[in-house]
Amino acid sequence: MHCVGLQKKCAIRPSCLQWVPSPSFRSSTYSILSLLYTPHTLLVTMRAPRAVRVPNGGLFTGAKPSSRPFSIAVKVKAAAPAAATTQATPASWKLARRAFSTTPRVRSAAQEALKLAQENAAALTPEVVAAKMSPEEAQRLSRVRNIGIAAHIDSGKTTCTERVLFYSGKIKAIHEVRGKDSVGAKMDSMDLEREKGITIQSAATFADWTKKENGKDETYHINIIDTPGHIDFTIEVERALRVLDGAVMILCAVSGVQSQTITVDRQMKRYNVPRISFVNKMDRMGANPWKAVEQINKKLKIPAAAIQVPIGAENEFQGVIDIIEKKAYYFEGPRGTQVRVAEVPNGYADIVEEKRQELIEKLADVDDEIAEIFLEEQTPTIPQIKAAIRRSTIALKFSPVMMGSALADKGIQTVLDAVCDYLPNPSEVENKALDRKRDETEVKLVPYNSLPFVGLAFKLEENNYGQLTYIRVYQGKLRKGSYLFNSRTDKKVRIPRIVRMHSNEMEDVNEIGAGEICAVFGVDCASGDTFTDGNLPYTMSSMFVPDAVMSLSIKPKRTSDADNFSKAMNRFQREDPTFRLHVDEESEETIISGMGELHLEIYVERLRREYKVDCETGKPRVSYRETISRRTDYDFLFKRQSGGPGDYARVAGWIEPFEDPEKNYFETQVVGGTIPDKFLSACGKGFEEVTERGPLLGHRVIGTKMIVNDGSTHVTDSSDHAFSLATQMAFRKAFDEAGGQVLEPLMKTTITAPNEFQGNIIMLMNKRNATIHDTEVGTEDFTLIADCSLNAMFGFSSQLRAATQGKGEFSMEFSHYAAAPPHLQKGAHRQLPEGVGCQAYQVSHIGYPHWVLVSNPWPVCGITSCINSGPPLGVMSSPRMVGRMSPI
Repeated sequence: MHCVGLQKKCAIRPSCLQWVPSPSFRSSTYSILSLLYTPHTLLVTMRAPRAVRVPNGGLFTGAKPSSRPFSIAVKVKAAAPAAATTQATPASWKLARRAFSTTPRVRSAAQEALKLAQENAAALTPEVVAAKMSPEEAQRLSRVRNIGIAAHIDSGKTTCTERVLFYSGKIKAIHEVRGKDSVGAKMDSMDLEREKGITIQSAATFADWTKKENGKDETYHINIIDTPGHIDFTIEVERALRVLDGAVMILCAVSGVQSQTITVDRQMKRYNVPRISFVNKMDRMGANPWKAVEQINKKLKIPAAAIQVPIGAENEFQGVIDIIEKKAYYFEGPRGTQVRVAEVPNGYADIVEEKRQELIEKLADVDDEIAEIFLEEQTPTIPQIKAAIRRSTIALKFSPVMMGSALADKGIQTVLDAVCDYLPNPSEVENKALDRKRDETEVKLVPYNSLPFVGLAFKLEENNYGQLTYIRVYQGKLRKGSYLFNSRTDKKVRIPRIVRMHSNEMEDVNEIGAGEICAVFGVDCASGDTFTDGNLPYTMSSMFVPDAVMSLSIKPKRTSDADNFSKAMNRFQREDPTFRLHVDEESEETIISGMGELHLEIYVERLRREYKVDCETGKPRVSYRETISRRTDYDFLFKRQSGGPGDYARVAGWIEPFEDPEKNYFETQVVGGTIPDKFLSACGKGFEEVTERGPLLGHRVIGTKMIVNDGSTHVTDSSDHAFSLATQMAFRKAFDEAGGQVLEPLMKTTITAPNEFQGNIIMLMNKRNATIHDTEVGTEDFTLIADCSLNAMFGFSSQLRAATQGKGEFSMEFSHYAAAPPHLQKGAHRQLPEGVGCQAYQVSHIGYPHWVLVSNPWPVCGITSCINSGPPLGVMSSPRMVGRMSPI
């Protein structure tokens, strides 16, 4: 290197310096304040915002990332001359900055990884990422865990999270979900959550956990997201798992795998999230952890084995035995804070050996190294078993099962140890983005701080300080005051404030590294937006958002509340992608849609509490669908002449049921050019428009395939508009002939109640024409699983309460669409205006009938309002297309 910043009288030569390599610094620009030479040492006083990498690839040691002046010592050869003191001049500072600035060799490993991620994403495995990472970066990321807590309703998610925060020292006292001190759990910050004893919004926090490794204390930084259990708030689980690296799936020791457990498992598999399974409530009567382990294998179809054996059960549950290390753990002292490690107690040696052998056999099925040891009839060592569990868990091939009771303060500390041992750090998870400049080619994101920034906004919240945006940093660093680009809007935004969230509390930070989760203020964006620093044209895929299954009309009781009502609706839509709002074109009613009765009830209650707006709501509406049942051909000519240029389009082909019952498909098979390509694309758009509002009741059409294989054009009268209309009319005409029918949503309903009420429950479900699939009878409770029409489940909660003396509970999730009963096929929306005294009319326009319920005359033909479920019916909103109307 070149020696700069020294006056000519200094006797130090370039050959004197020996740079001490160290990977703990990053490139930056330094200002040299003074140089002091003593025998064998050059003392350099500098000012810099961050550490520095010198041009020959080595790095200074001893520097701290601070803007204050500091000194570093550089070793020199023994042949160096005697002491000399030199003050750097202003002119020399420029040379110094140049010498200590970025050179072509700086960040070479990170840039090489970035290039590989863009050009050959498959070759950039987590092992390659780790190999190219600096030791300090690898050390930092190895101590980071991003996890979520997910489970069925009332399995103990928030209770577990409360203990995690207490044992890690994040909170000073434990408060229960339904505590008597009126405080409630830390993670349930909303008043509604504490009153109802449920989690409504996912809550983020962080904690530091110290565990023993090779006789030394190692501290891990754990970012935690506590999620709701109700299916109505499934989007909270969805977006949490989208950005997390691992999860703890909690099961009830009595109930085992339940309906929402299966939903959570499906979400984890969708985003490739490794999980640890924790069998909670071991102190409950009827606790059977081995049944839960068996159900994980059979129902969730993921290999799982216990790595612990409980000491006692039910009221006599005392602790757990680690079958890998063959050590017993007892949780004693106030709130189980003192963990006592002892030998395996008498009477447990046989079951420990049996379960240990089962664990090894299960690992041999999913891990090659253990398989080789097993086939050679050798016994794997403790490190080999732990390494195999970690490899298999991260590879989504295995789930270790642990046991305990959060409410009894037993087993949580060992779960935290397992999170550190078996769940991946951010560098071991593959995260992908799309390169917009290369036709959205898939690229991998590399969790290096020195690379250009890429992050995903996965959740929005509104509070007293404005909009709070939760961001997962996948690549690069996010610094306070920096500027980012929104990939969706291409707008530049400034980050004025960065915070770490602890439920509803905030801790300000200046920067966040790759692999971390934070929240920022002052950023106008939508959930799922990708942010970059402008150097990379990346965008990330957003989360899966399920369709709404229920709607209801809503309006404020007082017209003076209209502004607050509007503000609340806008906020709720931004925060929750499953909450939707539209204004019915015919009745001009405001319609809100969501995932269920509880979902919409919560928002109505939030309107009252947070915005002081009392609302009137209509009866819930079901989101029906329409489809066909058989194939039929069509040949339709659309010809209209009105004095000037006319419309002409002929389309022919067939419609038939599509193999995917949830989607539609359009295809052109025109041969010979009878319909030009530009008109074929118009046919496709017409098909998309007509399937949004079905011919029967105006609901969305699903499971339908339309083929256009012939047609004709006119030299002057054919146009895109004509072919779009012709396609729509042809579809409507063929729909009835193809056995068009209305579909209603069926909900997978799971009911749990004491055994003595089994007959009452079955009677309730039979009244609703439910299809019962399974019944599991336990020692105290039984569980019934059935498919039931959502339309029949309104008001079911109050009837269940009456039938079970308040001891029963149920949950619903969307299962599939099925043909509605005959009496609903032509009036699926009749339940909406119950008691209004509506009359049905047949409206004819362009020769095709549509059915609608009306309560008052509409303006065009004497009717003032039209009541329907879902979108407006047909094209009735266009007066010129109405022909005649006659009572049925």
